[in-house]
Amino acid sequence: MKTSIRNHLSGKVVKIIKGTAASEIEVETAAGIISSVITTRSLEDLALKVGDSVHASIKSTEVGIEKP
Repeated sequence: MKTSIRNHLSGKVVKIIKGTAASEIEVETAAGIISSVITTRSLEDLALKVGDSVHASIKSTEVGIEKP
């Protein structure tokens, strides 16, 4: 698969919070834990489960910053 996205992190799914329309996925990477909100349909299409290895693709225009 080709993509124009330049930022990729490999990791493992450590938590899934499944919702009706949207679901939150937490991925543990070498850089730390990142989370993503995807549609529940995408979650089901990908058949994601805790422990799966995944690649997170991060677009610079879609990164949020939070202060703990």
